[in-house]
Amino acid sequence: MRIVEVGSSAATSYCARLFADFGADVQKVEPPSGDPLRLSAPLTPRAQSAWFAFLSINKSSIMIDPTESDASERLSALIEGGDILLDGREIDSAECPPIDIVAICKRCPNLIYLEASWFGRVGPYARYAATDSTIRALAGLIKLVGPSEGPPLHAPDFQTGILAGLWGFIATASSIIGRTHSGAGRSLSLSVLESTVTLSEFLMCEAFEHGDVMRRTGTNRFWRAFPWGIYETTKGWLGVSVETPAQWRAFCDMLGLSDLRDDSTLIVVDARLKNMEAIERKIISRLKVRPAVEWFAEAVKRRIPLVSVPEISSLIRDEEKRLRGAIVPVSFGEEEGVTVGAAQRLAVTPPLLGGRVPALGEQQVFTNRPTRPASTELRAPAPSAAERLPLHGLRIIDFTMGWAGPLCTRTLADLGADVIKIEATQYPDWWRGADRRSAYVDEQMYEKKTRFCIMNRNKRGITLDLSRPRGVALAKRLLAVADAAIDNYSVNVLPKLGLSYDTLRELNPQLVMMSMSAFGASSVHRECRAYGSTLEQGSGLPAVIGNAGGPPVMGHVAFGDAVGGLNGCAAVLVALIHAHTTGKGQYIDLAQIECMMPFAAPWITLHSVDGLPPKRYGNRHPQFVPHGCFRCAGEDNWIVVAATDQGMWHRLAWLIGRPDWAEDASLKYTESRRPIEDAIEREIAAWTRTRDADQAMSELQAVKVAAGVARLPIDLLDDRHLRSRAFLQEVERDFVGRHPQPSMPIRESKGPYVVRAAAPTLGQHNEEIFSELLGLSNAEIEELMRQGIIGTSMLSEAELARAKEA
Repeated sequence: MRIVEVGSSAATSYCARLFADFGADVQKVEPPSGDPLRLSAPLTPRAQSAWFAFLSINKSSIMIDPTESDASERLSALIEGGDILLDGREIDSAECPPIDIVAICKRCPNLIYLEASWFGRVGPYARYAATDSTIRALAGLIKLVGPSEGPPLHAPDFQTGILAGLWGFIATASSIIGRTHSGAGRSLSLSVLESTVTLSEFLMCEAFEHGDVMRRTGTNRFWRAFPWGIYETTKGWLGVSVETPAQWRAFCDMLGLSDLRDDSTLIVVDARLKNMEAIERKIISRLKVRPAVEWFAEAVKRRIPLVSVPEISSLIRDEEKRLRGAIVPVSFGEEEGVTVGAAQRLAVTPPLLGGRVPALGEQQVFTNRPTRPASTELRAPAPSAAERLPLHGLRIIDFTMGWAGPLCTRTLADLGADVIKIEATQYPDWWRGADRRSAYVDEQMYEKKTRFCIMNRNKRGITLDLSRPRGVALAKRLLAVADAAIDNYSVNVLPKLGLSYDTLRELNPQLVMMSMSAFGASSVHRECRAYGSTLEQGSGLPAVIGNAGGPPVMGHVAFGDAVGGLNGCAAVLVALIHAHTTGKGQYIDLAQIECMMPFAAPWITLHSVDGLPPKRYGNRHPQFVPHGCFRCAGEDNWIVVAATDQGMWHRLAWLIGRPDWAEDASLKYTESRRPIEDAIEREIAAWTRTRDADQAMSELQAVKVAAGVARLPIDLLDDRHLRSRAFLQEVERDFVGRHPQPSMPIRESKGPYVVRAAAPTLGQHNEEIFSELLGLSNAEIEELMRQGIIGTSMLSEAELARAKEA
């Protein structure tokens, strides 16, 4: 498979990197000056970009000079000889020669074309200048992080490109599967902003349900969760994510805080939040008596979601990370180091373990890469190809709960797969709510959670008691006619039930099965409990966020959940492509903590070369001056502003009333402005304080200065750009009524992929699936109901106890 990458965009570059990891021939087109990403900070001692190195491993480079008369013809011929074109020119054209995409797609009907842009081609923000940080501000990912008095605190880039790159890979990989049936390619567009909103979906739907109640409460603190953050120990930092009553009691026991454990009012999270300051003082003093690694070991025994927060240096030394391929060798020029490997750990077709970054114009030769088979020659598209979703005809058995796994399977369902979600009346998806009191169950509150609805749309839902032989037998019959099975339980749950991959591949040799555990099935930490925040805490990312001398800083979303879900979807698609080609399935061991490591990849790569501790910039940036978050008029209103080049700096200086700076030749370059960064920030702050945040953004964008208002998640529900693009679709569902559903950031037309069905109620499709798919009679289905193997109502605590006794 050949991938052609044009333009300069972290999103398309990371998408291409994922293809390269699995052996595709990636041809990166660059001008004589090279891709601008080659200059992205942080830079190695030989002034090479650690970010570019991570994005470009195992690719080849083709240099095309746009001033040459045959440049467009050469580029068009290269594209027409490929399978997929990844186009980042809307983000940065990188001196790419002009090409007629419409004409190329007509000549090559099986070409898959993906165009990435910051905001999409239409909408109020469509022509806005942007950076990674301004996108995250607009996506609701910055305002809730940092000290309560402000300013909000954010990382210096390397996030939106990875998120959008994952979505781009999902779009193109699913199109490959669709093309095997139809012979037709697809033309796709990808919005980086909408890709980034994937992280905000949970808080956005919580805001829809609870109203405007979210506020920034301090660095490493979460709304509606406590204790949930990063704390200092005698040696190192400890990531804490304690939520349930059982976890709270175990945590208090571990710290010897019996007074807190025995206070019945503190079982409820809201009560702990009201007493946060007093409780935190006690927690902090107790945690400072032992090192983080000891607390982590103790937490594993007690099944508490805690993790030691690693420094970048310790990640690089981690032998397990190297053995699993999470850390891989990389060479670029004369420098050698390590970088982050692919997280998609496929057993039969694993990703490459490291490689080389191409020099400008360098073609890499891979001796193990097969030649292109004749079957990839152009074919006319089937008449119905445009009407079918790319994964139409695939069946996925979904054993997942919560956020990460359901996002993975929801994405497959959105793209056309028939996803059958398996729950149990005894243990339904925990995002329905874990409350088993009679009032909660009797009023069917478990059907009224918006968060469950947004993660489980377009699926069919059944119930099966997998603790009983008849339930397992029925699950096996479903798996025998499935293409893939996905679970995010602890690693031993399905094998103990008799549903291990070794067992299931005997029933269905083409089955793809993925386990989405926190640390991986082969990890020494395989039994550790984790939330999405735990995965972020253990990934290395907090070590590079925050102010110099301050604590490591985590975000205000369960970052690892959404990222794990997208990586899981990408992994399944790779395995399905292989299964369609060979007829052979395989097992995927996805460690969700490894999915988070790419966000720290530039710093991991740099440290492996220079050996220096990563520099933390706060809201500043290693490459851009100015770059920060500035207060606007009103209460707690902020805007992120960045000047990414000389022209943007010149226009910004004029706008804020400093024409002397604009005309001062000595301030032409970034590093020449670094000594007066404090003064520049004071002038910007004085200007923004007199303006509403949206007004400030409009004025800055009018002169093409990158700026983005720091939104709250609730603001996204009425964002004028998202609304103009119909990003939020209104869906009707029993018990919930009309509620917003965020669209995928992938489009094939002006509008988004349509949400075809609301999330299933508990056991909604029992009769349909057991009768139509498995051929059970009405009498057999009724008997399953009487035995409690299937059902449509959640069991209360008392009913569950009686069922266990029976």
